[in-house]
Amino acid sequence: MAQKINLRKGKKMKTGFCKGTLCKATLAAAVACLTLVAASPAQAAACSNASLKGQYGQTISGQILPGNGVVLPQNGVAMTNFDGNGKFTQVDFVVIDGTNQSSKFQTGETGTYKVNSDCTGNARINYKSGGWIDLELVVVNQGREFRTVVSVLNMGGNNVPANIGSSGMRVDSADEDAQTATK
Repeated sequence: MAQKINLRKGKKMKTGFCKGTLCKATLAAAVACLTLVAASPAQAAACSNASLKGQYGQTISGQILPGNGVVLPQNGVAMTNFDGNGKFTQVDFVVIDGTNQSSKFQTGETGTYKVNSDCTGNARINYKSGGWIDLELVVVNQGREFRTVVSVLNMGGNNVPANIGSSGMRVDSADEDAQTATK
């Protein structure tokens, strides 16, 4: 028959909920951690239009789905300049189904954007041709990066189904990031 051996001679073994000083400290630390985790989203949700300001390089990839099982792969790069107040300009170079859409970067693209306090938002890119792209976006890494997905692709007055997303990263130097963080 097995016996319980008490290594603390002369003391009764405690069972059930922890009552020692170490356990109380562990419980206090756990509560503090939970409080910090609960507070983190509120602190992280401090975004606005000013969260996107400066030059951002982007990669663009996805598919255009013009109909009847046709899938056209799309890849591109863009340089976007956000003004911090809800407007931007952009140049891009896009390849659709292996064909360059121009011989050089397309210029003259303008747009508007709105960043919500929870770091979600939307944007519209306007093209000289009259077409536009509506985007849903998220701001990440304290405004150093963003991600988008196309919600509407309008080409020549027609909405075209698309599965396209992008990732953008601010091209400012690390020194500028440090200066921005201290302001």
